[in-house]
Amino acid sequence: MHQVAGSVAMPSVGEGCLLALRLFDVAYAIDLDQMAEAWRRAGGRPARRAQLSARAPRRVIWNAPPLELDLGEAELGIGADRAILAARARVYAFGVVTLVLDWMQIDLAWGDLVDRLHALDQAVDGAAGIALWRQLLERVLKALPTPRQRPQAPRIEEDYLIALIRRWRDPITSSELLQRVDLAPLLSGERDALSEETRRELLRHRHSYFRDDLVALTWDRALIIEPRGDADALDMIEQANAQLLELRWYDAVLNEELPRMALLVEGTRRPFRALVPWHVARLARRLHAQIAEVNELIEKVDGTLQLTGDTWLARVHASARDALGVPGMAKALERKLALMRETYRALYDEATSLRATVLEVTIVALIALEIVLAITTR
Repeated sequence: MHQVAGSVAMPSVGEGCLLALRLFDVAYAIDLDQMAEAWRRAGGRPARRAQLSARAPRRVIWNAPPLELDLGEAELGIGADRAILAARARVYAFGVVTLVLDWMQIDLAWGDLVDRLHALDQAVDGAAGIALWRQLLERVLKALPTPRQRPQAPRIEEDYLIALIRRWRDPITSSELLQRVDLAPLLSGERDALSEETRRELLRHRHSYFRDDLVALTWDRALIIEPRGDADALDMIEQANAQLLELRWYDAVLNEELPRMALLVEGTRRPFRALVPWHVARLARRLHAQIAEVNELIEKVDGTLQLTGDTWLARVHASARDALGVPGMAKALERKLALMRETYRALYDEATSLRATVLEVTIVALIALEIVLAITTR
């Protein structure tokens, strides 16, 4: 591992944990109050609404705080050992379920922490890890209110790894840490030495509020150093992942809808059907409904959390969104929606024109019929 020549020994972790997150899109919307009651009736441990731990309520507002479920302990083979992990879930009103596996770490050298994060990464993506995710997800799904509001397909998943350090053996500032260790192996998952350009890019999303805390994140991993014990930065990263998941789901939906839309529009150009305005109007209404649904989803996801005055958490949240590619995904989604809006407007105008044409033809036909009847009845 990279270390500056002549520097002191690498720091050691006094207390922390390694977290594996996996997010699933399971429904269009979830009634969290009903979910909490169903979980209680099923005999689960008490559910509670999420709450940011260290921020004033007027500065950070959950419009629909997600529901937190304690799933107990889970066992998983990590490397050559069997590890006991704390499992929990967080359920969002907009249909996302986040599963978290929490592996406690006590009195561990920095290099060992990095190696264990790599081992955890491999374990949760192995056959046993995937089976464990499915088992935990099924426990949560059984408590979903029935009937659910429009179950989603195809199922899209996101995953993320976080190293959370709450205490060092010997106190150290974030600037001292960056001088003494190379964060690139932990943040990248790569064991070979990386180029300076790659290392700079990995450390681009890095923030500190106090002298001894740090948040450094990439598109699939993060390091959080928080000696004060709050988990607000973790919540910001998870929220950004949930936003990405929902945008990815609707991007997949629109990718399927756009070719189908082109075929339907082409179908309205067939002989005779092109002269029937309600075929065109029906397609226009369908497109309008799809556009409204996506816009509603985007507003619902973006409005879940309001950062009205906490610039620190706002920076972390914006940085997480940027690292995950949320702005780019949102722009791609908006381009597809713009195409659908243009098609909708064209179809709406065409349907209106066809109605006017049909009306004019009908009036002319009625006038002609009156003339014929007048002539024949003389």
